[in-house]
Amino acid sequence: MRVALRDVAVPAFDVPLDPPRIPSAAYEMRCNATYTRAGCDWLVVYADREHLANIAFLSGFEPRFEEALLLLGPGNRRVLVVGNEGEGYAPVAGLPGLEVVLAQSMSLMGQDRSRKPDLAAVLKDAGLNAGQTMGLIGWKYLEKAEWNDPSPGFFVPHYLVAILSRIAGGQDALRDATPTLMHAVTGLRATIDADQIALHEWGAARASAAVWRIVERTRPGVSELEAASVMGYAGEVLTAHVMVATSDARHEVIGMRSPGGRIVNHGDGATAAIGYWGGLSARAGLVAEYDEAFLKVATAYFEGLIAWYETADIGVSGQTIFDAVTSTLARAGLRSALNPGHLTGHDEWIHTPVRPGSADRIASGMPFQVDIIPEPLPKGWALNCEDGVVFADARLRAELGARHPAVLERIDARRRFVRDQLGIALKDSILPLSPTPLCLPPFWLAPRRLLARS
Repeated sequence: MRVALRDVAVPAFDVPLDPPRIPSAAYEMRCNATYTRAGCDWLVVYADREHLANIAFLSGFEPRFEEALLLLGPGNRRVLVVGNEGEGYAPVAGLPGLEVVLAQSMSLMGQDRSRKPDLAAVLKDAGLNAGQTMGLIGWKYLEKAEWNDPSPGFFVPHYLVAILSRIAGGQDALRDATPTLMHAVTGLRATIDADQIALHEWGAARASAAVWRIVERTRPGVSELEAASVMGYAGEVLTAHVMVATSDARHEVIGMRSPGGRIVNHGDGATAAIGYWGGLSARAGLVAEYDEAFLKVATAYFEGLIAWYETADIGVSGQTIFDAVTSTLARAGLRSALNPGHLTGHDEWIHTPVRPGSADRIASGMPFQVDIIPEPLPKGWALNCEDGVVFADARLRAELGARHPAVLERIDARRRFVRDQLGIALKDSILPLSPTPLCLPPFWLAPRRLLARS
């Protein structure tokens, strides 16, 4: 079967208004499992506005203007350390039995420090003492090839390592426990449960709908800012800056750029990407009705996407997926700018088993972003079709159907759409979270003409 343009009626978005809630028992189970796996007396989870995913996954709380710490300790102690503004925001947390303590060093500069100015004293009062082992969770961790030092390298601010080292009696008592959450296979965030899938679907569906509005309504004569304004933003929590960018044949289309005042012209390359908790969606193409040369490249790229969906499955290694996509793109002289697919969640990129030489295997519950960015492309061209999926075995699908039947109904409808309208049979294990799965309109002035198997 070959790939060709086809007039396709894109499914109704049917995006629910309210996000599902994560049960408090789920947060409790996550904290217990993380603490047990870390094997330390105390576990210290660092967070700030940019690096909020780990603390949000464990507690439902994420800092807004300040830093925060989540302490997990003996006897099921759960302590949230916040600054002045975080203190009033802490009730959003869903973790039961959470103690909230103030440490004004976490507050912004110039704010009051008179009540609790000493972070070390706050940590000691919480129960951290000399002679205890302490696991520290940052926003990522160093692999062996990156770090040739007997002491661990921590992706947290220096002050935190210094304070904990003084309290513990030396840095030897500190361990990097970040892999317990963020390892590409064994990390607790690498697989999610039915409730988290439902929440991911809410965010991924809304992000996809927002991107599709931009694709449908971007026309010559509007500015990038005007194009972005039609997304229908309703306050969803973002995983990345909103990205809308265009260019003509004189310059590259810089996909990560925020929108500006540039006026869109006929024939420009255009890209839009929006990420909410649970999934980022992106589309890129030409602001045109048709272009034969561009269609040839877009078709080769779409074949790379098909290779991903037809190869990826529970139990398949990351190397196998990488090779399938890489070899398919290479037939047209293309390659993937980054890993072709990665884990996603509260942050846009957690880790990925899809790497050259990776023996890591896809597991049930893995939340994936099908993220294949083709290069090289001529100046003024852009191509992307990026959406979220979750892998789920029969047991997890049954649990999702029992707990969130409407979510599973939408997912099954999307799978039928991809099969019947785009000619691609998705495996039962792949749950498409986007309402426009594999919908790639290469020409934004003909957004209902999609690439499909004919």
